[in-house]
Amino acid sequence: MLARTNPTPKKPNPIDLQVGARIRLRRNLLGMSQETLAAHLGITFQQVQKYEKGTNRVGASRLQAISEALTVAPSYFFDKAEGAAEANGGDPDEVMSFIASSEGIALNRAFARIQDANTRLRIVALIKAVANAER
Repeated sequence: MLARTNPTPKKPNPIDLQVGARIRLRRNLLGMSQETLAAHLGITFQQVQKYEKGTNRVGASRLQAISEALTVAPSYFFDKAEGAAEANGGDPDEVMSFIASSEGIALNRAFARIQDANTRLRIVALIKAVANAER
């Protein structure tokens, strides 16, 4: 009997996609390469790529090691950013895509270095005004 091949490959589980996206986001925020993370974990960078794409699931012990390498609690990978995005009138996928982009990472890094809370608030107000003016 011939084995059947699946004409449509299995799609990654949404939770695996979220965990992978959060790994990638945190790694990029830290300025860490896939190779560096892989070396810390004792795996290949291709495996890190598969985790980040959600192609391969991350086991509990590996997730613990990743959280240590990325200096976050394991729960970080399951936190929902969608609630914050929706509360601010943004599409969660669009917000996460921007945050994970090179521009988003650069903006977040620079913004985080601003010590004065009033300055940060004024910058947020400025960005909102510019965004509203473009509508």
